[in-house]
Amino acid sequence: MKKLFFLVAAMFVLALPAANAQKVNTAKELAKLEKADADVLDAKKGVKASTWVARANTYTNAYILPTKELGQGIPIQVVQMNAGNPLNGFEGEFQGMPSIVYQYEYVDVYIDPTTGFIQGWEQKLAIKENIAETAIESMAKAYEMDPKQESKIASIALTLSNALAQQGDALNSMGHTAEAAQAFLTAFQALTVVPSTTPNFDYLYNAGMLMTMHASTLEGDEAIAAFQAGEQIFNAALAAGHEDAVGNIYYFLFHCYYGQKSVDRDANLAKAKEALLAGIKKFPKNSLILDGLMNLYTAEEGVGDPAELVAMIDSSLKDDATNYDLWFGRGRVFYALKNFDEGVKSFEKCVELRPNDFEANFYTGYLIIEKANAAVEALNANSNLSYEEYEAEYARINDIYAEAIPWLEKAHEINPSDRATIEFLNNLCFRLRDMDGMMDKYNKYHELFMN
Repeated sequence: MKKLFFLVAAMFVLALPAANAQKVNTAKELAKLEKADADVLDAKKGVKASTWVARANTYTNAYILPTKELGQGIPIQVVQMNAGNPLNGFEGEFQGMPSIVYQYEYVDVYIDPTTGFIQGWEQKLAIKENIAETAIESMAKAYEMDPKQESKIASIALTLSNALAQQGDALNSMGHTAEAAQAFLTAFQALTVVPSTTPNFDYLYNAGMLMTMHASTLEGDEAIAAFQAGEQIFNAALAAGHEDAVGNIYYFLFHCYYGQKSVDRDANLAKAKEALLAGIKKFPKNSLILDGLMNLYTAEEGVGDPAELVAMIDSSLKDDATNYDLWFGRGRVFYALKNFDEGVKSFEKCVELRPNDFEANFYTGYLIIEKANAAVEALNANSNLSYEEYEAEYARINDIYAEAIPWLEKAHEINPSDRATIEFLNNLCFRLRDMDGMMDKYNKYHELFMN
């Protein structure tokens, strides 16, 4: 704590001599907004698209101003040079780690005590309510009145959208998921005002994901309303043909429907299942979707049989027998079903398709280990065996463990730095150290493991 105290003191040597005020003249900014509002209501000025463009620009600038100088990774000295020095400063925390907090009129800025770089910020005040929304409404009105203003409007829209997305990141880093979701949603909406701007569907996806996360922390009607909001966002993205690169959108959409099952159980469970099935067809390797399906099938009576997944994947493999992702997904399903033999066969097929693929080799070995672990559990639960029968079964299980070693050694050859592979090899070779050549292998992998 002393080290942190002295660093705080050292930083304040730079901070305190200057004027203690952030460079936001609230009265002046409000006057600008009031003038812009008056202009659009004026009988002569209000019929001109340029007046609405000017209002959109004024409101956009007012939205940006309180956090204009901020950005993650920026040295605090740069901010002080442009925005002035803080009203106050104290030791605090940012995401559970020590931080120095600089308080300005509109924002609290969190600074890494070891580097002096900005970690994040929390905006406490806005110059006026609904500034971004008013800016977007003004842009839409200007374009409606005169589409020739499109290039000017597009420039303002992009500036506002970028600022909203940055604010969404900052809000999320402070744990304000609902506010962050709204910021990203508004950032997306800003880019839909005129045709020449390209909507950023990543913003829409972020908004839905954050809203779903927020909903999971709520109860009752509040939770249902938030899940419904997430559902609408994700369906809007999918309707526009947007998916994230790995297909997690289907997993979050599943949660949105599942979170509404108290409203209409059968309908929402059916939608939840449909979302996952649509996702797994396109992204068969997505472990979140697979886990969601397995949990849905096992936790909710009448939803379906996990064997449906196998039938669906096998049907797809008839038409595309060399699809690596389908074989990988099949292996994951059988792993969840604890059918290790079929799971191993699936991952062996992955290796056949991609001999030098780390994951395929690693998971083949891993499932063999799981198969042996299940056999150990069954053996230990069987109290009716004689000593000789127990020893014979134990030896048979060790032979199964030994089958995993070549696969894991190949995985290690492909990725020598993977710690999990080295740890498995270390433990396996120690367990099998009485087999021919296994002690040498143990010495090799134990040294790697310890290093």
